[in-house]
Amino acid sequence: MTDVSDRIGNVTRQRYEQLVTQATELIAQIARSQFALGDMALEIEPMRSVGGSMPNGTDGLFTVTESLQMFADDIGVERRTVEDWRYTANRWPEKRRKEGVSFTVHRILASVVDEDERWAAIEDAPFNPRTGARQWTPDGAKRVVGQRVDRPVTVDEKVQAVADLTRDDEVAAQVATDLLKRPAVTEHVTPAEKVRVVTELTMDDTVAQQVTTGLLRRPDVARKTMRDDTTRMRPVRQLRRDAGPDPGAHPGRPRDRAHHRVPRPGRLLPQLRGHPRPPGSPVARAGVHRRRARDREAADRPGSVPRRTGSKEPSITASSPWTSSWSSCSKASRPCRDAGRPGRWPSTTATWSASP
Repeated sequence: MTDVSDRIGNVTRQRYEQLVTQATELIAQIARSQFALGDMALEIEPMRSVGGSMPNGTDGLFTVTESLQMFADDIGVERRTVEDWRYTANRWPEKRRKEGVSFTVHRILASVVDEDERWAAIEDAPFNPRTGARQWTPDGAKRVVGQRVDRPVTVDEKVQAVADLTRDDEVAAQVATDLLKRPAVTEHVTPAEKVRVVTELTMDDTVAQQVTTGLLRRPDVARKTMRDDTTRMRPVRQLRRDAGPDPGAHPGRPRDRAHHRVPRPGRLLPQLRGHPRPPGSPVARAGVHRRRARDREAADRPGSVPRRTGSKEPSITASSPWTSSWSSCSKASRPCRDAGRPGRWPSTTATWSASP
């Protein structure tokens, strides 16, 4: 009884080899027949410029298309088949045709532009790992000319085949969903590609909100991000750029210019509170600017502290509330040394007015 592994289809391996030999002879006959038909088509319409000698035809002459269509109809084939025969026969003169190579391989290699390269290509058959011999196949010829193969073998060929199949958005979405469910596949994706994919997916506000919520639930990631000044201040700068200048402010005033320079991260990012702030960080400098702004506002408020009334220094009147404290002020006392500061007593070298 014949072993099943020694059978190919419904025949034994020995019978299969016999059939292959017979089929090879028939293919050679078919190739010769197709070349002969191509030569006939070339005799009817030699290769000329597009449209032939009479592109539009005349009363007595046919165009190339009309002549080939008539020939195809008379022999019972499609005009496209006749055009393939004619084109291949023209690209492969009779002396350059390779015996034992199918007409299909000749037609594929006919796209090689340079004639010398074309003649050399058909003499160099690729190696077939299945048979262990050098022989031509349609896919082997397509690899030579750079066409898409019918049976992809290499990684690049498989990627190209997948790209062709996933041109439809619905198919691509299902394939991407299945791939993301395979951890072994995602491990081979580089961090830069992962960041790019996440950026594309989070363009939707709802998705971005859910992703952000999930990230904030990871204390290590949130803490590391919040301690990075560059990462933390990026949304602040973006919000200030989007908001634009304050329409009620006057950039010409010094106080308004200072207000524009003072960021408000505590109001924009309340989650920063409670985290350590380095002395030189933008958040710490913002706090210093805010305290200075409050001090200037308090100094300029009427009735809060004495202010200078001009270049002349008015004297203190008897009814002034400053008179009772004037006599006790000495040059060595600290309030007098701090003259001129907001909320401090004036020095003994200055004369102040009780009026605001």
